[in-house]
Amino acid sequence: MNMTNDGQREPKTSNKANELVKPDTSVWKDFDWRKAEKKTYKLQKRIYKASKSGDIRKVRKLQKTLLRSWSNRMLSVRKVTQDNKGKKTAGVDGIKSLSPKRRITLARSLKIKGKADPTKRVYIPKPKVEERPLGIPTMKDRALQALVKSVVEPEWEAKFEPNSYGFRSGRSCHDAVSQIKKCIQHKAKYVLDADIAKCFDRINQEKLLQKIGVSGQLRRQIKAWLKSGVMDRGTHKKTEQGTPQGGVISPLLANIALHGMENDLMSYVLKIPVKLEGQENSKRRRISGTSFIRYADNFIIIHHDRDFLKYCKTFINTWLNDIGLELKPSKTRMTHTFQSELSDDGKAGFDFLGFYIQQHKAGKYRSSRNSHKQIHGFNTLIIPTKDNQKQHQERLEETIRRSQTEPQIGLIVKINPIIRGWANYYQHSDIKTVRISSKQDYLTYLKLRRWAKRRCQNKTSREYAKYWFKRKYTKLNGEKSTRIEFACGDKENEPKQAFHADVECSSTKYVKIKGGKSPYDGDILYWSRKLGRHPEIYNREAKLLKSKKGKCNECGLHFFSVENWEIDHVLPKSLGRNDTYDNLQFLHSHCHDKKTRTDGRYDARKVNLKTKTK
Repeated sequence: MNMTNDGQREPKTSNKANELVKPDTSVWKDFDWRKAEKKTYKLQKRIYKASKSGDIRKVRKLQKTLLRSWSNRMLSVRKVTQDNKGKKTAGVDGIKSLSPKRRITLARSLKIKGKADPTKRVYIPKPKVEERPLGIPTMKDRALQALVKSVVEPEWEAKFEPNSYGFRSGRSCHDAVSQIKKCIQHKAKYVLDADIAKCFDRINQEKLLQKIGVSGQLRRQIKAWLKSGVMDRGTHKKTEQGTPQGGVISPLLANIALHGMENDLMSYVLKIPVKLEGQENSKRRRISGTSFIRYADNFIIIHHDRDFLKYCKTFINTWLNDIGLELKPSKTRMTHTFQSELSDDGKAGFDFLGFYIQQHKAGKYRSSRNSHKQIHGFNTLIIPTKDNQKQHQERLEETIRRSQTEPQIGLIVKINPIIRGWANYYQHSDIKTVRISSKQDYLTYLKLRRWAKRRCQNKTSREYAKYWFKRKYTKLNGEKSTRIEFACGDKENEPKQAFHADVECSSTKYVKIKGGKSPYDGDILYWSRKLGRHPEIYNREAKLLKSKKGKCNECGLHFFSVENWEIDHVLPKSLGRNDTYDNLQFLHSHCHDKKTRTDGRYDARKVNLKTKTK
């Protein structure tokens, strides 16, 4: 075994041309992942701290150490082969999955050589007629990109602007929407709602490489990924601009390219020669009155003066042209949050990340108030866009239509995740205030009633009424009541359809992330609490996460993101256990795989099969 500088052991190599000896499967299974993650995270924290203090020399030295780390190479391979949900998509090499032996071989071969294979062009549909082109790298390039990303990301997390939320660990679109409401809830303002045209495909590669600031082999490797080209339907095409979507490192590169937009805009704001509200404004008032929020290639600028935003739009256009980008005219508009006649298209409010944000006139008793209890005369409401509501119902309709021959419990199992997922995404909005959740439940009921009628061949109502039962339930305020539910029986423990209105909703209770926080700052307690309040996890999961103190029961490490965890049964259902709190736990996806191999569920299935055959 060869020892590396982080204390982990590499597989043996032969003397002939330093060829790799075929490693045993146990090397992967018995690897000390807990120690590897601790070692890697410790180096990333040091890189973050050095970048924060401006010590670039120390940053580069630590990055070289992390690149050589055997622990980091093993973790990078695990990310793309086990943790990544899109791991089954093959690149031009045709490889979709790797055995433990081949994973060890891949980790051993991860070296920065300045070469890259072309990506495979795949098209996915967008909401409209357009298609989004993706570039799928080979398995080796994915693992190498994950390795480089783990080295470069901590440096840039210390530099990124506070109001950049897209493709960053620990941040979500709900943080961006919460910041928007914070900026407009006390005053009606103008909004420049903008979108960058084909951001990933048109970034100037030379400007991007200059901005990253790395040199030597690391720079040559990143340049090789940018220049690798794509295989589109058997034809190789060169990539002279942009960074391919679908790569592990592409979102980070896009964020680096767009970094500086907010800071440069705030510097330009001080030079705008315009009198606001009939008087000269101080520097402090100009900066505090201007708000900039960006999520990937979507951003908005908020101010109470229309002419001021026109200057800002001109500056942003010039800034984007310098890196090869431009605004998309069809998705860029000037609007007002309250008065429709002040908007370019006569429509107040704007869309952002699936939310529609607008201020509505309100009377004395319903209007929002400021800290001095003064009445604003309006309420700021955040609701799903009409297109999103329509798409949600279309997805439910398609699922119900395909389940016409399935039993009722099979249909309930399919539609409940769709309903709960949509309701949880919009739980920090006002869907309950404007009765959108009730409307969604009624439309879902109509579809389920049609399903029941078809099952009963359009007989009398008594025939298909057997699918509905009058059951007791507890409201969100604690009151007990009864309602008609689409369920498999009248008992409380029988499977039933989920309701949109059962999720507590409020656009004011969400706790936004602090501007300067990062997962690499070492504040584990803060991130554990933040994760417990994440909008995309259910109440049951939040309570379970809190009871486990935000840790994985298998490896004992804290969770930093909702992407890599799964709920597991301590004792499998195949052995007779149920979904009780004492039998549930949170595990990393790779820890879940390891636990499943040894918890006896497969043996139990074999026993059941043997008894059935006898």
